[in-house]
Amino acid sequence: MGVTPLLHCGMGRGMDARTNPVADAATNRSPIPMAEFVALIASIMALTALGIDSMLPALPAIGDQLGVSEPNHRQYVITAFMFGFSFGQLVHGPLADRFGRKPVIGIALAVYVATNGVAALSQSFELLLVARAASGMAVAAGRVVTVALVRDCFSGRAMARVMSLAFMTFMVVPVLAPAWGQVMVMIFGSWRLIFGGIAIIAVLVLCWFLIRMPETLAPEAGKRHGLRDIWEGYRIMFRDRWAVGYTLAATAITGGFYAFIGSIQQVVYDVFHRPDLLTAVFASVAALMSLGAFMNSRLVMRFGMRFLSHAALLAICFFAALHLIVILAGRETLFLFIVLQAPMMAAMGLANSNFSAMAMENMGAIAGRASSLQGFIATFGAAILGAVIGQAFDGSTLPLFIGFTALGFSALAIVFVTERGRLFHRN
Repeated sequence: MGVTPLLHCGMGRGMDARTNPVADAATNRSPIPMAEFVALIASIMALTALGIDSMLPALPAIGDQLGVSEPNHRQYVITAFMFGFSFGQLVHGPLADRFGRKPVIGIALAVYVATNGVAALSQSFELLLVARAASGMAVAAGRVVTVALVRDCFSGRAMARVMSLAFMTFMVVPVLAPAWGQVMVMIFGSWRLIFGGIAIIAVLVLCWFLIRMPETLAPEAGKRHGLRDIWEGYRIMFRDRWAVGYTLAATAITGGFYAFIGSIQQVVYDVFHRPDLLTAVFASVAALMSLGAFMNSRLVMRFGMRFLSHAALLAICFFAALHLIVILAGRETLFLFIVLQAPMMAAMGLANSNFSAMAMENMGAIAGRASSLQGFIATFGAAILGAVIGQAFDGSTLPLFIGFTALGFSALAIVFVTERGRLFHRN
């Protein structure tokens, strides 16, 4: 018993907090000091954000240097990454259930370093997109396996709290990444340095992870995970109403977020004609998302995941619809854009932190496979939704907020059906 908690956190019980409070109490503990655990998880997750957000100021320079004539096609630098990210999750989850969390994350981050090196040296837009897709596939482990790793050690509200703290910590990256990308392009004159910097940071995170994080998968849990076991895990997930419902709700909300990521550079440059404010606009929105995650980490243990996420979902619908009305009335300014967009994005962060935890609530025995499949569905679906909305950009913000409003109310309808009309109860 003395060393077991350091070696793994007991994943594989197959019980959630509602059915086995004794097991839950034994599970809710960190294998390393809690602050370091959250910081490390956040750092791994942040590599994904770094691979996306630092690109935003560089898109015009990439397009100019690699001969991309259609402005909307520059968004493919983001879209290729997200498609690779979505498909990569189908691979990492089953591998993490079979071989353990540590080797899968370790190898994936090493590949992430290499693919960013290829992106930095790309001489054609096509090779850059291939490198971006491969990079997204590699870093997908940073999403799917870390969720399984957290589920190994925590469940229920405690898992939601840990995920919120990690989300709050890694949101520092979206605040700083665009500024870093802008410095690389405007001061040093090379978007290629962005990819080199990502590779260096990934090496540092990889070393930290390999040195400090123990394996959290219980030894007996990884003994049998052939193809039949993978399909059985998928079958279990698809039969769970909460897993399916909250995965689909997260898909809709994340689709709006990806649409924002893909469009924000053009919105600030072409709609409001303030390219100098891209970093400030993005930072203000990201800071509010971080605040939303912090509030969730403080309130979820008191009010529960469902109450908070349902309230956040209503806030998303309200702000999206209000912003759409402002646009249709011809009253939108950059100031109003930020004032209405920031709280909506904060609500997105709060909702998704809880949606992920609730989708995994009954998945303790198949955490890697469930996280893999849920991540693929949510990311692939969101990438398609975000790309459709992003490619509809017509020089105004109207397509973006039609998309936000439609996706917000779609998510609300999905949650209503999932909960059979019983919203806001405190679980």
